[in-house]
Amino acid sequence: MQIQRVQLQQHGDERGMLVALEKDRNVPFEIRRVYYLFATRNQVHRGQHAHRHLNQLAVTVRGSVTFLLDDGSGPVEVVLDDPSQGLLLGSMVWREMYDFSEDCVLMVLADQLYDPADYITNYDEFLREVNSPMLLGDVAACQSR
Repeated sequence: MQIQRVQLQQHGDERGMLVALEKDRNVPFEIRRVYYLFATRNQVHRGQHAHRHLNQLAVTVRGSVTFLLDDGSGPVEVVLDDPSQGLLLGSMVWREMYDFSEDCVLMVLADQLYDPADYITNYDEFLREVNSPMLLGDVAACQSR
């Protein structure tokens, strides 16, 4: 699955802590967009989509959130609750976020600008695309290079 926890280096002393996010150091792509979610009610589900090309790094700056992730081989749950850890999400991964803590601030760094055409918002359509022979052949060809 194209997801990976990324341990972010913390710097700090008695004054507090700092985490820096830097291209090619702990963010493996050029950062083209940053956004954050906050004041999300606990019972709300966000996301519910996949991206055809977009790569992202998600960090809970504060609080916690649960991710449901699926690359077509079955869903996994990941809890993100540590501001010194990021969750790297590759393309063609269905993502859904829920169980937001009351104080959750979820920051997301992306390698592309917002493009509505990159979104797959229907889960059945996502499964068809991610499991299509053409896409699987493209992935295999890229991996053999």
